[in-house]
This record gives sequence, C-alpha cells and structure tokens, in this order.
Amino acid sequence: MNISVFFPCYNDAGTIASMVVLAFKTLSEISGDYEVIVVDDGSTDASKAILEELKSRYNDKFRVITHSKNKGYGGALMAGFENASKEFVFYTDGDAQYDVRELKKLVLLMDNDVDVVNGFKMNRSDPYYRVLIGKFYQVLIKKLFGLKIKDVDCDFRLMRKNIFDKVRLEYNSGVICVEMIRKIQDAGFKFRETGVCHYFRAYGKSQFFNFQRVFKVALDIIDLWWKLIFLKRFRGRNT
Repeated sequence: MNISVFFPCYNDAGTIASMVVLAFKTLSEISGDYEVIVVDDGSTDASKAILEELKSRYNDKFRVITHSKNKGYGGALMAGFENASKEFVFYTDGDAQYDVRELKKLVLLMDNDVDVVNGFKMNRSDPYYRVLIGKFYQVLIKKLFGLKIKDVDCDFRLMRKNIFDKVRLEYNSGVICVEMIRKIQDAGFKFRETGVCHYFRAYGKSQFFNFQRVFKVALDIIDLWWKLIFLKRFRGRNT
C-alpha cells in the first residue's frame, strides 16, 4: 500500500511533533512507499518553527503546506487531499485526540471492495457538554442528510485518493465532513467502519465553540442540505 498521511494543524504546537513522529514510525511498519504532510492553516503559535525542524529531520518524505491566513478546517482538508500524491490517503487532526498508530487497524480493513475505512469514537473523551452536544449533532445530521456511517464527526479516515476524481468539496468550515461523507455515499463508494480511541485534549482548545464559528456552521448546514437534499428531491419529482 502506498499512502499519504496528512494532519491539519492550527495552533497545535504542543502536539503536532509527536503526531508526525508517530506517523513515520507507524508508516515504516505498514508501507514502503509513504509521505507525511502537515497543512499549517495560519497558526500563530510555535507550530511553524516546529514544522521547520521536522522538515530538516525527515527531508523529502515530509512536506508542509502553509496557509498565510487561516482558511478554516474545510480549507485545510481540501489542501491535504489536493497535495496527497499516493493511492491512499489518511488524515486525522493535529491535536492528538486520536492515536495515529491505530491507522494499522484501518489498513487491515481496506481491501478491493472498500473505498473508505472510517473510524468511530468508542468513547468520547471530552467535557460532558461537548459529549451531549456531539450526540445531538450526530442524530440531527444523520437524519437530515441520510448518512449511513456511525460517526460523521470522527476525523480518522483512510480513503482511496481517486474518490476525489468524482467528489468535489466546497465548504471551508467543519461542515466539510458532512459534505464529504454524503457526496462519497451518493457517488456509490463503499464504506467500512471500526472503533478507535478518543483522548482528552492535551494542548490548546477547540476552535469550534465560539458564537461566530457555530453560526457559520449552522448557515453552512442549511446551505448544504438545500443543495444536496432538497434540490435533488425537487428535481427528482419534476423529471
């Protein structure tokens, strides 16, 4: 298996180095052809300096994509998919709430009949209010968009790169995960799922929980539902 691993990074100076080091260790055990990419989405902490140090250590197997300004989670993911050069692409967040070594579990489940191996959180290690909000969000989103996977919000995914020959992503916010899964589902690609561990955030804070960001996500959800669900149903009834 030849594989690209990438991490979106926004002010993850306390965790991104360990994520990269573990990624290289894990990849050396499962593949002879791999690369690691970090998408630095306009970080203002020490992430840039840390990533420069990592580049000197890992040379041509490690690349950094730098955004001069923050483009949002969706913008970081799109940059990662666009710049990945291998047949398979895996991504997870740079905040170390997932263990990149569990990529091995996903690789074992990827075969000729599968296009996406999607993780789901076996236990969510977050403050209680985030767990409750997360459960409500999952139920709402799965109902609104008819999603068939267990955990659309689990950013621990191994995918075939050629998916993106058919699937075009547009949203710069966190809604990109809903957009991506629904479009992959509509395109007929096959999913497989496995449970993965989720850990408390050891550094920094979530970028999601502020009014401006939540409001933007809410608007994007409405816009996405209109495009992917309502308009398709409306056009279907009139053909």
